[in-house]
Amino acid sequence: MRLLQKLTLPLMVVASTVAFAQSNAAVTKRATELRDGPASSARVLANLPADTALTRLPSRQSAWVEVRAPNGDTGWVHMFDVGAPNASTAPSNAATGALRGLTNFFTRGNQVGKTTTVTATTGIRGLGAEDIAQAQPNLAALTLAESYRQNAAQAQRFAANASLTARQVQPLPLPIPPQPRSQDDPNLR
Repeated sequence: MRLLQKLTLPLMVVASTVAFAQSNAAVTKRATELRDGPASSARVLANLPADTALTRLPSRQSAWVEVRAPNGDTGWVHMFDVGAPNASTAPSNAATGALRGLTNFFTRGNQVGKTTTVTATTGIRGLGAEDIAQAQPNLAALTLAESYRQNAAQAQRFAANASLTARQVQPLPLPIPPQPRSQDDPNLR
């Protein structure tokens, strides 16, 4: 009995470590960099090609997650660059790049130290002709969405079964319309 107790703890530690590694498995969705800090201005430790197996670590800062690469190096990658190992479809590089740009804009890149990078941008690119030409409908998702459709009678039955009651809610006030600008407005020049 004493021997069983001594063996139980190490086995539990090994089992929990394996479970943690399996539940935190990830892959890169596209080529990206492993950085030494949670910022796009942090030093690049390694270039990671698309479909690189990673292990997510518990730390996360803003849009950055800490990971362990296959060679054992730990560092940070942008959360839009990693996903589940069995994900069926990954967003396009254009979509992922746009999302990264937005998070960097709103978080100011979570700059590490006093490094400042000046970036000029003229806007976010929308869908181009090539994107539209290559677009494919997802009929399975449409069918699934259609299966959730409810009519008024079904909605009323649900509300009655859930003991929901109707309440009168005051509408929001109408927004104040913009005032016309005068020709003397300096913002028109």
